[in-house]
Amino acid sequence: MINRKLHNFHIPVMGLAYTIDSPIKLAHFGIDSVISIIDDELMEKMNAFYSEKFDIPYRHITTKINDYRAERITSYLNTVDKIVKKKYTEFCTELSENKHILNDFIAMLPPMSAIKKGLQFYVSSQFNKANEIRNFLSQYFTPGNIDVNIMTKVDKANYNKNEALSTIYNDAHASLRGYANSKLCSSLVLSAGMNPSLYNYIADFDDFFPDANGSIKKKIILKVSDFRSALIQGNFLAKKGIWVSEYRIESGLNCGGHAFATEGLLLGPILQEFKQRKNELINISHELLIKALLQKNKVVPKIPMDLKITVQGGIGTASEHDFLLKHYTIDSVGWGSPFLLVPEATSTDTATRKLLAGSDSSAFYRSEISPLGVPFNTVKGATNEYFKTERIINNKPGSSCPKKLLALSKEYDETGICTASHKYQRIKLSELENLKDTITEDEYKNRKDIITVKSCLCVGLANPAYIENNIKIKGEEQGVVICPGPNMAYFDKEVSLKDMVRHIYGYHSVLAKGYRPNMFIKELQLYIDYLIEDIKKSSSLYSIQQIKKWSVFKNNLLEGTEYYESVFMSVNDTNNVEELKHYKKRIKEIMIPEAEIVTSLQV
Repeated sequence: MINRKLHNFHIPVMGLAYTIDSPIKLAHFGIDSVISIIDDELMEKMNAFYSEKFDIPYRHITTKINDYRAERITSYLNTVDKIVKKKYTEFCTELSENKHILNDFIAMLPPMSAIKKGLQFYVSSQFNKANEIRNFLSQYFTPGNIDVNIMTKVDKANYNKNEALSTIYNDAHASLRGYANSKLCSSLVLSAGMNPSLYNYIADFDDFFPDANGSIKKKIILKVSDFRSALIQGNFLAKKGIWVSEYRIESGLNCGGHAFATEGLLLGPILQEFKQRKNELINISHELLIKALLQKNKVVPKIPMDLKITVQGGIGTASEHDFLLKHYTIDSVGWGSPFLLVPEATSTDTATRKLLAGSDSSAFYRSEISPLGVPFNTVKGATNEYFKTERIINNKPGSSCPKKLLALSKEYDETGICTASHKYQRIKLSELENLKDTITEDEYKNRKDIITVKSCLCVGLANPAYIENNIKIKGEEQGVVICPGPNMAYFDKEVSLKDMVRHIYGYHSVLAKGYRPNMFIKELQLYIDYLIEDIKKSSSLYSIQQIKKWSVFKNNLLEGTEYYESVFMSVNDTNNVEELKHYKKRIKEIMIPEAEIVTSLQV
């Protein structure tokens, strides 16, 4: 039997808008992609836009409707599903009738693909094989998944006037309900760590439970940073009767969007642990799952269900892609940031694409602009920075905060305020002004910058889709926030979908000329710099706990470097072995403060 899974790469979620309609653009090619389902206002506008474009009946869902947030999400996802099915059917017809389109499609398939070989057979035939091609496609070719993403921490409580609504109306909970009520048969990607309340809520929906054959209509994918996190979260869900169908491992720092750094644990050793302990993960979770399903009187699968391990973060060449698949037996590799340069794949506005293509490695940096208080990968020169700076100069720092998705700080208001908002920054700056005579000018400036650096991600990450599709943007100008990973520095031009996919499979390269470090080496660089910066920015008084943390971090980096040396030597990669020697020396030279230097609280 030929594997119906066409591609061995996927496109992860990017921001709020960059992949908001990627399934519409890509799924008929058999490519999986992920939609963020946090911003219901964005989805409502995209629903109206695409309903008109494809002549689909549309009902406007206003904020006056009960449970409008979940309903908007359900409606948009159902619209995407209809469009994908329509485009897939039409594309299959085109493939069977148009040899040029068929050849282009074959050119995008993996070199060793059985489907590629099957289609090449029909192309080489001298007879018209339209019916045979159509039958072949119906048996072995399915559209890519319309997967969705919820960032679990973006789960603000909501209010009716001053009265708190039930937890199920929290932002992430409503997003989950919107997906659960949709017609999709796909996967829910949960990122940013465990939210016990949200995880418990999954068990309220039948679509997440398996049937006797182990089939699940709506699967769970957990984005994790290490094996321990996977084991804890997977077991938690298994105890509710929920099976995790995939663990999506992401580099802590060599990724787009928020950077959740590990304690110096590098991607290679993490993947090695998953490879070695995958069966343990399956067996423990399966045992817990069976007990939970029996207690709930649910159908019990006859055998342990499939578990996929996938990876993303910093991959940039076909050789890296193949190495991950073969060496770590990875099921799929995530390619995110490079697709920001592919208009056929993502909703990236023209100006931002030009900015990304024209920026070198010095322009991509880890910023403090996120209201979540987590480092955020971005690039210098984004239009959001211009508008934010202009408001600071005019003594009007902050955002009007129209969406309040990140209004999570309860420092001044129990209902929550976003740290990027006018309201929050005015209060903070007023407090700082009262301290002006007691601190140095440099300290004053530093504290002011910490307050005003925050950007309105809710609007900035949604604007690209509006700009790209000529949808009117209301309210205060925020410009665009872009969240590429550091790997973006090595791609320097707009690329067609066909060329990017062929790049992934090694047919030809679209990389910029010049040096590009191996993905593992690049991540190591980022972690070394991260540790050095963390030590430098800390106070001159260190807690014992902090010193232990740095020591563990440094030891993990050394162990990871030694692991990479053995891996690269096993494949006779002498260049990367030499580079590793340089970085190993750098790690050893990092000075961890003496344990005797502690805060007064620790003495």
